[in-house]
Amino acid sequence: MAAKEEAELEELIRNTGGEAEEEDEGGGLDLTTLLMVVRKSLPWMLLLILLGLTASWLFLRYTPPLYQSTSSIKIDEKTEAGVLGLEGIGGAVEKQQSINKLSGEVELIKSDIIYRRLKDSLDLAVNYYVQGTVLENELYRSSPFRVEYTASSDAVYNVKVGLHLLPNNRLRLQYEFNNQEESREYAFGEPIRALGFTFRIYPTDLYSPASLDADYHFVINDEGSLNAYLSKNLLVEIGNADANIIGISFTDHNPVKARDIVNKIDSVYLVEKLARKQEQAARATRYINEQLGENRKDLQAAEENMQAFVKRNGTYDIKADVGLITAGLEELEKEREELQEQIDMLDELRVLLNQKRLTEREDGDVFQTIPALSKIEDEQLSQRIVELSDLQLDLKRAELSYQPGATTALQSKELEINNTKRIIRDLLLRNQQVVRRQLTKLDAKRAELESRLRALPEKQTEQARLQRPLELYEKYNLNMMDKKIEFGISMAGTTADFQILSPATLPATPISPVKLMVYAIGLAAGIVLGLGLIAVRYLMHNTVTNIRELERSTSASVLGIIPTYDKEKMAVSKLVVDKNPKSAISEAIRSIRTNLEFMASSKKKRLISITSTISGEGKTFVTVNLAGIIAASDQKVIILDLDMRKPKVNLAFDAENVRGVSTILIDKHSWQECVQHTSIPTLDFISAGPTPPNPSELILSNRFDELIQHLHEVYDVVMIDTPPVGLVTDGILIMRKADVPIYIVRANYSKKAFLKNINKLMRVNGFTKLSTILNDAQGGGGYGYGYGYGYGYGYGQGYYEEPTAKPGLLGRLRKRVS
Repeated sequence: MAAKEEAELEELIRNTGGEAEEEDEGGGLDLTTLLMVVRKSLPWMLLLILLGLTASWLFLRYTPPLYQSTSSIKIDEKTEAGVLGLEGIGGAVEKQQSINKLSGEVELIKSDIIYRRLKDSLDLAVNYYVQGTVLENELYRSSPFRVEYTASSDAVYNVKVGLHLLPNNRLRLQYEFNNQEESREYAFGEPIRALGFTFRIYPTDLYSPASLDADYHFVINDEGSLNAYLSKNLLVEIGNADANIIGISFTDHNPVKARDIVNKIDSVYLVEKLARKQEQAARATRYINEQLGENRKDLQAAEENMQAFVKRNGTYDIKADVGLITAGLEELEKEREELQEQIDMLDELRVLLNQKRLTEREDGDVFQTIPALSKIEDEQLSQRIVELSDLQLDLKRAELSYQPGATTALQSKELEINNTKRIIRDLLLRNQQVVRRQLTKLDAKRAELESRLRALPEKQTEQARLQRPLELYEKYNLNMMDKKIEFGISMAGTTADFQILSPATLPATPISPVKLMVYAIGLAAGIVLGLGLIAVRYLMHNTVTNIRELERSTSASVLGIIPTYDKEKMAVSKLVVDKNPKSAISEAIRSIRTNLEFMASSKKKRLISITSTISGEGKTFVTVNLAGIIAASDQKVIILDLDMRKPKVNLAFDAENVRGVSTILIDKHSWQECVQHTSIPTLDFISAGPTPPNPSELILSNRFDELIQHLHEVYDVVMIDTPPVGLVTDGILIMRKADVPIYIVRANYSKKAFLKNINKLMRVNGFTKLSTILNDAQGGGGYGYGYGYGYGYGYGQGYYEEPTAKPGLLGRLRKRVS
């Protein structure tokens, strides 16, 4: 039976909820309900905010901070020769140098060359740690012990080796090898063979008796893990390209380590750059000295020949024709020398093409390696040579940063290099052919001039022949000396203007996590969850809570509000107004009695029906106590219990239910025999009687109308406790006969969808006088006495009971907030 009634209730809610979409006139945001939900949810919202802040504190407490140390360096090439006024010496020193290739400098700083020097300068091979309560901390330069080791070929790196310091300068090592836990005690300085290493552990200056209480471990890093660690945490970027400024930063959980690494990178970068400059200077100087040595031998031989000629002939007198012819031959010889240099240079280029790279310079500047390339007149050839050098430099960088899957890119670069070499070979062949044709023409002119000289006296011809190589070797010798002086001045004056604009300092605050941001996120999360809770509670709030909702959602007038009654715990509805005539609930019901005068005057006989949607909304309680208040005003009142399925009126007066309305309507008893008296002289009641199988048919019978007529002859007010209209139709039949139909809505119990049932009853049945009462309102809707009551109904709904125990601190706080 209860399951059937629950199914009927769910069907009622669905039906009234569907009609709500059509009949809802008060749609939109319900500010009153929202404010009520906010007040009730305020403690939970504060709790969620507190939980969010607590979570932020825990995150900050157990997340290791990350520090970043940064330095800025200025890279510039400044030529001091111009400042000294020596810039014009030689006239062929290149003044333009590449000072803005910052990308290459960035790659150099991040290369293995710098990493290798860094690892040689700092002790990064062994990491020392101490175990805290939750986190472990790295003991960089603060460990109470140090580890010295030699590694064998089968050494196992990157393994955590636990260490516990013991009294008497002893220690215990613990590590896992081949899935087996190894543990053993040693003395300081004793050779320890484990994991393919030979360890020697020594105490440091920081060793003290307090160190015995902590748990330590250390890790020996291999080359790959160290490089990966440096690459992951090192950031090198161009800060200001116009000013040639590069920023170097390093992140680590240890601020001292981050600072030391950045400062050491600055130092080793300077050392590496100076070493490269010294290497370039030594190579250029060696080349110039080799050329001077070879030319000096040729010059000495020419001088000896000339001296022998002068001694043998004793004269330098040469006629004008000999001078002119000689001048012509010298000019031809000079041109031929230049052409020969071009041929040699082109041959050298052809040889270099067969090598992997044209130059070993890191910047790929082939003109610094082969200065003679600047004399090439074929611009296309020069461009191709520069292009080939750049391609080879790109290939080298790609090979250094080779990653699996990048083979196709390397093959593409090699193919492009081969194509460029083929084009350069064709250009070289074409240039060689042009130069050889020019040499052929020069040789023809020289043969012509020499034939003319042979016609002159033999002495003049011999002198001219000896003079030409002598002057040529002298000029070449002076030229190379000038080159040497110019290069010496250039290398002495061109220094690396390496300025550390802002050296790395010890970071005071971590970059992650940021306390303010973490707390802001925790606060925001708490607020969002609190707002979400409010939204969910607001959307799930489907019960009537106050009179405003009742007035807004129904067309029926509101007779009044009955406050909560909690003076005593009642298992069923009781008459309480006679025991507490001055209570807030009595005053509230008197107000309802007064409002009834405007709807139906007490000077006339009145039939008042009281119903509700479902059981448990206080229908019987309101009927009994409203009847008691009316009876207290010297009106004769009788209560009919027509809830024949679940009769409760007899329980309210502690009376029996062996006869009543059901027996009257079947003519088993007269109404006079069924009337029962109460403690109030003017208040009587007739119980429902035994439950009949056909309550609706009995109510529709003429006997019921006759019963009402007989009662009106004796009583001023007939009050009918009808069945819930949401579950059975009996109540509607009675409401049609009533002068004042009253509908009970219980606060915080009746669903909002039930109010649509009231509008439906008024619209379909024409109940224009239907009025409502808000029952069990917290605070009394303005009375504020805080009384309440408890009662229960059947129909599968159970009983409603208000707790009477004294609330605790949390309960009083919640009550005060709400």
